[in-house]
Amino acid sequence: MIDAATALAFSLFENKGVYALLLGSGISRAAQIPTGWEVTLNLIQRIAALKGITSEPDWAAWYLREFSKEPNYSEVLDELSSTADERRAILHSFINPDSEDLTAGRKVPTRAHRAAAKLVQDGFIRVIITTNFDRLMEKALQDVGIAPTVIKSDDDLKGAVPLIHSRCYLVKVHGDYLDTRIRNIERELASYSSELDTLLDRIFDEHGLLVCGWSGDWDIALRSAITRAPSRRYPLFWATRGTPSEIANDLITHRDGKIIRIDDADTFFERLERMVSAQTELQRANPQSTEILVVSAKKYLSRSEYRIQLDELIGDELRKVQDAMLTPDFGVAASNTGFNEAVVKLVARYEVLLEPLVRIFGVLGRWGNGSEFETTTDIITQFAPTPQIAGMLVLIYLRTYPGVLLFYAYGLALIKARRYKDLFRLFQTPVLDAAAKEKNLVSTLFLGAWDGGNEETIWKLLPGLERRRTALSDHLHDILKPLVSDYLYSDHEFSALFLEFEFLAALAFLTLNAEETDFKKSETLDQWGRNFVWAPVGRILWDHENRNRIVKSFENKEKLSNVLMAGFAKESPAYFSAAVANLSRLWERARWG
Repeated sequence: MIDAATALAFSLFENKGVYALLLGSGISRAAQIPTGWEVTLNLIQRIAALKGITSEPDWAAWYLREFSKEPNYSEVLDELSSTADERRAILHSFINPDSEDLTAGRKVPTRAHRAAAKLVQDGFIRVIITTNFDRLMEKALQDVGIAPTVIKSDDDLKGAVPLIHSRCYLVKVHGDYLDTRIRNIERELASYSSELDTLLDRIFDEHGLLVCGWSGDWDIALRSAITRAPSRRYPLFWATRGTPSEIANDLITHRDGKIIRIDDADTFFERLERMVSAQTELQRANPQSTEILVVSAKKYLSRSEYRIQLDELIGDELRKVQDAMLTPDFGVAASNTGFNEAVVKLVARYEVLLEPLVRIFGVLGRWGNGSEFETTTDIITQFAPTPQIAGMLVLIYLRTYPGVLLFYAYGLALIKARRYKDLFRLFQTPVLDAAAKEKNLVSTLFLGAWDGGNEETIWKLLPGLERRRTALSDHLHDILKPLVSDYLYSDHEFSALFLEFEFLAALAFLTLNAEETDFKKSETLDQWGRNFVWAPVGRILWDHENRNRIVKSFENKEKLSNVLMAGFAKESPAYFSAAVANLSRLWERARWG
């Protein structure tokens, strides 16, 4: 089945301007603007301080003991203030950035705000409803040259540009933090004015809805507006980090909504924007066609008599990739749009173009029996050598990006199937470079060993990766995660599988390029301050939880034996231990370097 995020991206693209966003406090959390619960705990601390109590391990538990009831944002705020103006003054300090905040990059638009603004700029979103008091969405829109029609009170409604004539309609249902007419306690959230209800009724009747960062638990009037909308002409999508509450589930069920599991709002909106913009660039086909290809690959793989059909299916998809790469969209000449934008667009084009083949390679690795190995490695090696052509060097390097995507896709699936022998064969598959010098795939396409693996030149140009230490690895993790759902059903499992792939790839890199004696020699610091034999490093550098679990998993004698018999670590337990110790020194140095 098509995953909900892909269905949303396709529907946004095909139904331009039809969807409205409903954004809650979770969208601003990355800006370090506190949620209602965090404000509640802060206010409880202030109440306790007035009673001479300044230290408690659990302020919510203290409040329960002190007042014999669970803390409630609405009640706590109501106890500390008697008017909307007082409540506005209390909230002002939590929301308004001071000079220190601005210097530190706090309380400014998040990556999610900016990706949403880009969707507005490109015309895919025209209506935004938010429960937030802050002005981060307005700032993100202004930064891309859009002056939204902002509705924060009934007065704004009276003189506003009609919805149909506004490029962006921003409805702040709880008001603005600089306006005394904010709604933020329970009795104020129970109902809206007839004018605001009329506007919301129209929006929810005429638009699809994407919800993110909103729990749905406290906003009675907003829930009622969604519930009473008569139309189901466009769907509801609900993006959530955890499990929706019972109240939210009822709302989702009532609207026949679809749940999208996300890691965080920033990553979700950036990926959504990339998927939509990539379709704009490439006029992406209906994702149902990719599903048909994957189902066909599974069918052909299951029976030996379908071998010819499977080869033809793979060959057809390969020819589509090769033909597309001959078009100007994949050219390597300098672009008039600017270097950064050219790189970002080209990366997105390759990812959309390769998606069907990437998913097919996952099926082959997970359920193949080895008969598919020559076909897959032949295709990967076609994309491995950097072509000797004229053009912008970075764009020339990206000509081999399809090889990287297929290398990862097949390798990840091989690990899931515990096909360690074929995995090592993949890593050591020979490749001839432009000078006819023989290398192997792991030394050609893996992270920093790949010509295009320069973090600064390419991958930190992508939105949200500017400050990442392992930008390429992080990006591959994020874009491959939704493409493995044909054989993997848990995001958490994927992250662990991804790290195991990069760990074994680094081990294979050392196996094929270093002797055990090299590790011993490297223990002494050299003139560059290194005490390790270098290997490419990815997310394993900072994902300590999964790293420790993966390394510890090799204490299982059967697993270690299977990996060694496959060819890793020169089939030597001593080499394996020395290589892991070497990698540990490398990780530690890279962490601080």
